Amino acid sequence: MSDSDKTLPPGSPPPAPSTHAPSPWERNVLERLVLDIVAERRRARRWGIFFRMCVLGLVLAGIASLYLGERSPGVAGPHTAVVELQGEISATGNASADNIDQSLRDAFDAPQTRAVILAINSPGGSPVQASRINAEIGRLRALHRNIPVYAVCDEACASAAYYVAVAADRIYVNPASLVGSIGVLMNGFGFSGLMDKLGITRRLLTAGANKGFMDPFSPMTPKQRQYAQTMLDQIHQQFIAAVEKGRGARLKVDDQTFSGLVWTGQSAVQQGLADGFGDTNSVARDIVKEPHVVDYTRHENVVDRLAQRFGAAIGMGAAREALPAGAWVLR
Repeated sequence: MSDSDKTLPPGSPPPAPSTHAPSPWERNVLERLVLDIVAERRRARRWGIFFRMCVLGLVLAGIASLYLGERSPGVAGPHTAVVELQGEISATGNASADNIDQSLRDAFDAPQTRAVILAINSPGGSPVQASRINAEIGRLRALHRNIPVYAVCDEACASAAYYVAVAADRIYVNPASLVGSIGVLMNGFGFSGLMDKLGITRRLLTAGANKGFMDPFSPMTPKQRQYAQTMLDQIHQQFIAAVEKGRGARLKVDDQTFSGLVWTGQSAVQQGLADGFGDTNSVARDIVKEPHVVDYTRHENVVDRLAQRFGAAIGMGAAREALPAGAWVLR
């Protein structure tokens, strides 16, 4: 009979299991595994804390920007209100009609505003946004006839920026400012010739003869070119009408006035495109006679910027179909 078949006497404890001491190699593997698990959990906790802090920071920044962006500047006493129009005029930037128009409304509505200075430093941009700002200045001037509006041009006040400036009562420039550029352009690239040389065929299917109008990979027909020129001429005439209305008899028109040329501030004054020389401080001090300047410019906050970009990404889809991004620019 084998030892395994032997019967233990009643009440005897079961035999102790055989023990096998782990080898040094097994012990090292187990220790490394435990240490790795502990380290991984620590890293997970640290990243969790980091992401929570990031979310908290964004929430606090959004709340702070909403508070700071919506509140009106603390104003005590009579003052000259300033609204800055800086950079390209576009629907998605700080120099959008929404931002500038609201800033102007805030400035005009302040009870002790003596005058409003629109401080411009812009090469131009969207004719639509410029037209909206021009119209809003006209509306506010009609509502607040006792508050004059002065456009003060810094480095540049060209194209759409000048479209905005002509709505003011007077325009002041630096002798070296770049002023004017009363014209409209639509630019882009055409790659159809290069594609022919490379043996590449554009597969563009449309429903509508002109749906692919101004596609950079397709040739432009003479009829389409004429249609594009008609659009430019219409916008140009709108620009000219705004300049003639704003400048009136002060404008000395010749064959170059509406040709798209840009002039120095010195030439602009001579041709009636501007009224004199000055900057924001000198106009507030010497023209308005109120050197106390208060800035009413509204800047986009974090929440507005995110919402606007999300909305633009959806809302501009149709425009991108008609004018492919990076292919054509209208200004």
